[in-house]
Amino acid sequence: MPTPLHSQVAAQLRDLILTSELPPGTSLPSEARLGEQFGASRGTIRSALAALRHEGLIGGGQGRPPVVRDTAVGQPFENLLSFTAWAHQVGRTPGQRTLEIARRGASAVAASALDLPDDTPVIEVLRLRLLDGEPAMLERATFVEAVGRLLFDFDPDQGSIYAHLATHGVDLYSARHTMDAVAADETDADQLEVEVGAPLLRERRRTTSSDGTPLEYGDDRYRPDRVTFTIDNARPASTGVNHDLRIIKETS
Repeated sequence: MPTPLHSQVAAQLRDLILTSELPPGTSLPSEARLGEQFGASRGTIRSALAALRHEGLIGGGQGRPPVVRDTAVGQPFENLLSFTAWAHQVGRTPGQRTLEIARRGASAVAASALDLPDDTPVIEVLRLRLLDGEPAMLERATFVEAVGRLLFDFDPDQGSIYAHLATHGVDLYSARHTMDAVAADETDADQLEVEVGAPLLRERRRTTSSDGTPLEYGDDRYRPDRVTFTIDNARPASTGVNHDLRIIKETS
């Protein structure tokens, strides 16, 4: 099946941005100029620009010309995607280096997230995640034992853990994500090639099955110069009822 033209245009512009041929701060040509350059309609160009805007590669819009942003890639959370699937989706090359897979007693934090008694046996995974060969995120994942045991016959350096578990019928249905910032500890610093104490973006994740059973607790730490987080939202459609737009802040 041929690749849609808007995807081809987005891919070519993405490559120019990621290789710094279009450096941060550069204004893109007008939609009309891009249409001439790529032999595409204005609607096709708008779709391509919308994809790049969604990925966080360009800003602007609403009458303002598109401007190239810093090349840290925005990771959205409206869909439950593995790191591997997300990287492919935004045109980057994912990679991973597994540092440890071990069966041990759950930590107090993981046990609480997974609704388990303290020290219940779980499977812990520590992996360095790469984007285009560069360290981007250090992944700490804790799986309930029945799920995690499926990883002992799988090489996590070869691809997505989520995809492997899905082929074995594991129901990774939904996740709750909590984002904050942390200082790099010695393990983070060593693997992500930053200084101890450097600021990192952290995503804590509690993944459940379709019936609400906790299956995984994750603590993923990202280099903010290589990955950012993006969240799209919208006000609900008017139904004749007054709606309040609320932001809920959680404290620990």
